[in-house]
Amino acid sequence: MNMALRKIYLFMMVSLDGYFEGPKHDLSWHNVDKEFNAFANRQLKETSTLLLGRRTYQLFADFWPAAAKNPRMPKDVLLTGRLMNKMKKVVFSRTLKRAGWENTRLVSGGAFREVAKLKREPGKDIAILGSNNLCVSLMEKGLVDEFRLMVNPVAIERGTPLFKGAKRRVKLKLIRAKTFKNGNILLYYQLARKR
Repeated sequence: MNMALRKIYLFMMVSLDGYFEGPKHDLSWHNVDKEFNAFANRQLKETSTLLLGRRTYQLFADFWPAAAKNPRMPKDVLLTGRLMNKMKKVVFSRTLKRAGWENTRLVSGGAFREVAKLKREPGKDIAILGSNNLCVSLMEKGLVDEFRLMVNPVAIERGTPLFKGAKRRVKLKLIRAKTFKNGNILLYYQLARKR
């Protein structure tokens, strides 16, 4: 019996000048509003597993568990928090000693083997959120099926370039695009197949 593999997608916010974060990991430039939050929640509902690198994991684990219970948060943010807390999370790190966020498993080695195994398990899509180093290593092994890049209409001048650390050229093919009222443009790419 031939079972379909789960799709792994990367979702990353990126500035118009190509950075995924500003100096000192600044993300204050992210262009987020109700329309974006509604999109993010729909995307999370189609996802059952998150793959995170150490830094992204620590940022999320510091924010989402409390945000999901904070009555002062907008309803759409509360929903995001509940979805994030409930879903399965795998954090890849050689330096973390433990992962305390609910439904999180720590993997300290063998990332490619682990991701290939996850793709074969039943379930919804698998998402890489942020986590540039993890994305680059999985991308270069051909394990990322789709790239969802949310281009924000802002130039931040300095920061960490998207796909920093990539050691080879990777050609992508645009498969669709979506424009948001706030000026964000979501670009969907797949790896371009060699002829």
